[in-house]
Amino acid sequence: MSATAKTGAQQVARAVDELRRGQPVTLTDAGAALTVLAVELADSASLAALDAGTRADLLIARPRAALLHITNQRAAEGTSVVRIARAPWMDLAASVAIADPVRDLDSPFKGPFRAVELGDQANAAAAAIRLAKAGGLLPALFAVDGERGDALTVNVDAVLGYVRAESLKLVTRARLPLDGAPDTEVVAFRPLEGGPEHLALVIGPVFASDRAAGEPAPPVLTRLHSACLTGDVLGSLKCDCGPQLRAAIAAIADAGGGILLYLQQEGRGIGLINKLRAYALQDQGFDTVDANLRLGFESDERDFELAARMLALLGVDRIRLLTNNPDKVAALTERGISVTERVEHKMPPNPHNVAYLATKRDRSGHLL
Repeated sequence: MSATAKTGAQQVARAVDELRRGQPVTLTDAGAALTVLAVELADSASLAALDAGTRADLLIARPRAALLHITNQRAAEGTSVVRIARAPWMDLAASVAIADPVRDLDSPFKGPFRAVELGDQANAAAAAIRLAKAGGLLPALFAVDGERGDALTVNVDAVLGYVRAESLKLVTRARLPLDGAPDTEVVAFRPLEGGPEHLALVIGPVFASDRAAGEPAPPVLTRLHSACLTGDVLGSLKCDCGPQLRAAIAAIADAGGGILLYLQQEGRGIGLINKLRAYALQDQGFDTVDANLRLGFESDERDFELAARMLALLGVDRIRLLTNNPDKVAALTERGISVTERVEHKMPPNPHNVAYLATKRDRSGHLL
């Protein structure tokens, strides 16, 4: 990783931290500046400070804008973010209601809205949404042109050019006997600029040092598992994540060895809090795909480049992938990992997740 890229990654990490603490951040791009504040963490004082001189507009991600029926306006065409002029009725409470679809049933009638041309702030607006998503926040921000006070400044190019996997490093490893797989080593990875750590569970003999001299390396049975606190730890019946995790460890052990990558990408990359918001929307009758879209996210926000980087750091480039998701096969293949076989990994449904599994099959393309 070059020094310039490292500096840019550190800027991004600091900007994400500022937004998560409810502080404004200024994005600069070729002389222009845009200062933003996360809607869900704003309070009356921080919004008043941002509004000083010029009333801040509202940035929302395109999927949420589509739900509010404003992406048919010319200002939103071909963009991933929409800028809305804040009308007099759009106070803090109304803005939060626009950002958070869980409140839609409480305030179903919103508008009228007026989209604002992004102009030379298009890249800054896209970068702001990316920062919010990276922080596990709703992709909705108050925004005002120019700088405000002593807000942290970050370059737009640093945000849009940031690749999390580039700075990922292998930092430590240790023996970790597991139930059903006592011959397991855990390997920890961390991005240099901070952020969530990711783990690899290396089960049984996998590496060259585990084989006899001259024995060729077979493709490694591998599972990519995105962290799911509710399923993996709490035993939620709303998904199949917990059973998938335990069955994958057992399958790899029974096969004589392999790797399980445990990726900190909760809720298909939207974060724990937003996943719980998606659960609330599912209780209102929306499926898991529509819930993510209503929140302003894509149906799947995971970054599988992290998995490819972890495998590369482990010295693995040929795998048999334990998955029902063809997108994982394609993503790893595009990133230089040879997937010689897809091994199915189906779990039986229960009364609480049968609709969830049907959505994975019918809308997300899982081979179930």
